[in-house]
Amino acid sequence: MTAMQLNTDIYRNLAIISEDEDVLRKAAKYLSRLAKQMTDDPTCMTKEEYFAMLDKSREQAARGEVYRFDNKEKMLDWLNAL
Repeated sequence: MTAMQLNTDIYRNLAIISEDEDVLRKAAKYLSRLAKQMTDDPTCMTKEEYFAMLDKSREQAARGEVYRFDNKEKMLDWLNAL
């Protein structure tokens, strides 16, 4: 289903439920929660935060504070320890 079809379907259904204020209120509350999830993504970062993280990682690597794996088993042991 395309975005245009989804929009049409949503508006058609909104027209139907708009006759019942309680159902419309529930739909509005649910849509607000969905919109909040889309805007409050804790994994998002600004460009400045991203480059600061890269700089910090480079500094740690320069100091030798990195994990190096000589073989697959060491890497798997480390991952399993997390």
